[in-house]
Formats: sequence, C-alpha cells, structure tokens
Amino acid sequence: MSAAEFAVTFKEAGRSVIATRSPWREFLDPSVLSLPSSLSNATTRMSQNLTRFLSNYCLLLLLLVLLGLIYHPFSMIVLFLVFAAWFFLYFSRNDPLRVFGFDLDDLVLVIILGLTTGLALAGVFVNVLISLVIGAVVVCLHAALRATEDILGDLQDPFGDALLDSPRGDYSGF
Repeated sequence: MSAAEFAVTFKEAGRSVIATRSPWREFLDPSVLSLPSSLSNATTRMSQNLTRFLSNYCLLLLLLVLLGLIYHPFSMIVLFLVFAAWFFLYFSRNDPLRVFGFDLDDLVLVIILGLTTGLALAGVFVNVLISLVIGAVVVCLHAALRATEDILGDLQDPFGDALLDSPRGDYSGF
C-alpha cells in the first residue's frame, strides 16, 4: 500500500467512525450489563460491541485522555486544538486543501498534522500513555460486560435468511 493510499484509507476510516456514532442512551444503558458466561462469550461481546459502538469508544478514550491532562491545562488546550485541526483540516473536508495557491496533498497533510500532534504531546507523553491504558481497560470492560442481544437485530446478514434455510435441513450433523 502506497503512502497516498494509506492517507485516503485513514481519512475514510475516520469519516466512517464519526458517521457511525450510536446514541449515548443505548451505549450507557445499565440494564444490559451482565457478566459473560464464558471467555468465548466475552470475546464475542467485545467484538460485537466494539463494532457497534466504535465511535462512542473513541470519544470515551478522548475524554479520558483529556481528564488525564486536567493538571496540564495548557496541554489540554493544545490537544483540543490539534484534534480540531485534524477534524477540520483532514476528516471533514472533501475538496483539496489549498495553501498559498497550491493544493496540499493528503499525505503531506497527514505528516504535518502527525508531527504537530507528536510535538504537542511530547511534554505530557506519560500522562497521555497512562490515560490511554486506563481507557483501554475501561473500553474492554464495558465491551465485555455489555450484553449484545439488543444489537443482534441491527447486525443484518447481507444475504438475509437465504443461507439459514436449506431444503436439506439443519447443517449441525455431517
């Protein structure tokens, strides 16, 4: 994969994450929390919940990183500005970015924004890392504890019920 293809793929992934945010009421509903019956059930729940609530989990991680920077208000403001730059300069635009009459390639923009993000977080790297680890634990716990029976209807098979019904009957025995 070339660097330009990577930039386009990264941009499309970011847009799809933003577009697929589920309602917070559904995400935070305490009535659907329960212990998984097995490790297999927990991993299945995590897979389904991470797929369904990816945008919500990303926003939750961002919130936890911001809370981790609560004692560094200047870094918090800089981080907010960097994320706003990513959103407005990269994810939310459809046309090429023009700077001083020149079209700026997406790859160049990703490099500039990436370096800016790295420089902005250099002084608080440990705080951000700890916040990300805590956030990953919180996300994994929520994804494993949230039952998925209510979202199974939303995960439609693209072939409908055509593959479930067979003229030969059940495929459980060979």
